[in-house]
Amino acid sequence: MRGAIETGFERSMGDEVDDSVRKFAIVAAVVGFFAHLSLWALDNSGRIVVAGDSAELVQSPLSALYTPFSILLTYEVYQLIRTIPESFSSSVGKQYEIATLLVVRDILKRLPEVDGSDGWSVGDDVSFLLVECAAFLALFYTALTYYNMRKHEDVNHQVSDDVSVFILTKKAIAIFMLVIFVIIALTSVTGWIAAVQEGGGSVDRTIFFLDFFTFLILADILILLISYWFYTDFRNLARNTGFVLSTVIIRVAISAAGVSSMILFTLSGVLGIAILRMFVTNKPSEACA
Repeated sequence: MRGAIETGFERSMGDEVDDSVRKFAIVAAVVGFFAHLSLWALDNSGRIVVAGDSAELVQSPLSALYTPFSILLTYEVYQLIRTIPESFSSSVGKQYEIATLLVVRDILKRLPEVDGSDGWSVGDDVSFLLVECAAFLALFYTALTYYNMRKHEDVNHQVSDDVSVFILTKKAIAIFMLVIFVIIALTSVTGWIAAVQEGGGSVDRTIFFLDFFTFLILADILILLISYWFYTDFRNLARNTGFVLSTVIIRVAISAAGVSSMILFTLSGVLGIAILRMFVTNKPSEACA
């Protein structure tokens, strides 16, 4: 069983596989950008007509940025799954990256819809755009600060036999999450295509990410319960529980709308930094995986 899990993880999420997936994602993002841009040009010239809710994807040349960012976000989710065996903190760090890119993608999608106001008055579109930009800056700062602080947490890390078994268990969960990732991705794409054919096809961050983060929360809770088999001290349990709470807040932010979603995204990042700062500041002689 141990060999099968190690082999399965290496063949699906090993370093060589990750390098191939990264290159494929970059090529796909470039191709997707030009394909989306061509679709906008054809619609703008009247050679084709994009109707229904999906017409929002061809409002402006800037709309073409939505496709490459979606592909890069998909790769970041793959990266998130790869970090599951490392530690809770590594996984949460990737979640902040995904939240940051989600906000950026929303900003790029909203830009063609912004209607500038005359004089000194500021319209609702511009006001919300400012809120989104502020949330992006907060999340970006959170991600940078988070990784700078986490460097101190990983110093002199030693893997004991118990930790080795725990990491193997998390690799099994990561493989399961990769299968869930593929299923949700295929279901989301086919569901969106069916909606386009019926005159729908509106896009937002709930597509794929809402379902994925639901399963991610379940996986985090499972890892939290298993970790208690190896670490019974309150310090590690409280830290990992706080990280699960951070993931739950991100999931709620994905389903929320308007300013509330931006506040929740930022709150998740602030919570993660606070937990990690307390964990590093009060670090005992032995580190946790």
